[in-house]
Amino acid sequence: MILPYCVYVLQSEKDLLLYHGYTTKLEQRLKNHNAGKTKSTSKRRPLRLIFCEYYLSKQDAQRREKYFKTNQGKRMLKLILRNTLRVIQYPK
Repeated sequence: MILPYCVYVLQSEKDLLLYHGYTTKLEQRLKNHNAGKTKSTSKRRPLRLIFCEYYLSKQDAQRREKYFKTNQGKRMLKLILRNTLRVIQYPK
């Protein structure tokens, strides 16, 4: 079974900051971000995918995305991705 909902984290190669979102079509969403079709990231291009999780439920994906945007969620994500963040030179 393929899980339809993806929560993802992108890093801006311009300012090195992170962006969180969710989608049902990850490849198309990444293309839209990098083509400047997403207002919130258009000035932060190029962006690269550094993390994603898949869910069966849209509500679960939305809840997870919302959690990643909280202070506690950001701390947890930094713990999970500590080696990745070091490799991509994420600012401290």
